[in-house]
Amino acid sequence: MTDVESPAYEAGHGLLRGRTAVVTAAAGAGIGGATARRFLEEGARVLISDAHTRRLKEYEEELSGEFEDVAAIPCDVTDDAQVRALFDTAVGLHGRLDIVVNNAGLGGTSDLVDMTDEQWSRVLDVTLGGTFRCTRAALRAFREGGRGGVIVNNASVVGWRAQAGQAHYAAAKAGVMALTRCTALEAAAYGVRVNAVSPSLAMHPHLVKVTTPELLEELTAREAFGRYAEPWEVANVIVFLASGYSSYMTGEVVSVSSQHA
Repeated sequence: MTDVESPAYEAGHGLLRGRTAVVTAAAGAGIGGATARRFLEEGARVLISDAHTRRLKEYEEELSGEFEDVAAIPCDVTDDAQVRALFDTAVGLHGRLDIVVNNAGLGGTSDLVDMTDEQWSRVLDVTLGGTFRCTRAALRAFREGGRGGVIVNNASVVGWRAQAGQAHYAAAKAGVMALTRCTALEAAAYGVRVNAVSPSLAMHPHLVKVTTPELLEELTAREAFGRYAEPWEVANVIVFLASGYSSYMTGEVVSVSSQHA
């Protein structure tokens, strides 16, 4: 294992200029917030959403101080009425929808023998059910718009490999991968591409709060570079999948990690 410092932050290149994007679970910290910022830097108009209203408002204000084309709407992805309102707002604001990033997900640690039905159902409903609801709403908007579109889902390496205490999360993320592949085949008929990223360990403050130092140390030690990913490093791959540079890619799950299996 090699200990390598994080690379320099890349400037935007206008890869998403003129496009309208929705990013879920984008209240500042983590991959969603980093993706929203990168999209804005690449010229997109961005509607961010999150179930955490206060944090969402704070991040909207932060981004609005730097960029013009950003708005926010609270959305609980387990509530289909809120999901439909999110996509109606995106189209209403800009007259079109081009990109959707399904980032909302919920983790937790519990051995299956002690896991409650509520723990299992909650993780599956947010992580897989939320991706389903947002994908369905996005596809309907894309089909009606008639201009095609792009969906990028956030999966995880635990959808491929086993990790104790993560049966619910792993099942949900494996489901996101399967949903990505199946949806890609259906959506190709009206010019929509559907892909996913599969990160391993992208560090942010909320992850630190819900993960033990011992587990974080163990997970970091598995990484080829001897460090965790910066959220913006995952966001860079999402930008690629959302841009014209990946125009022939659909149904793919791209590992943003050395831990494909």
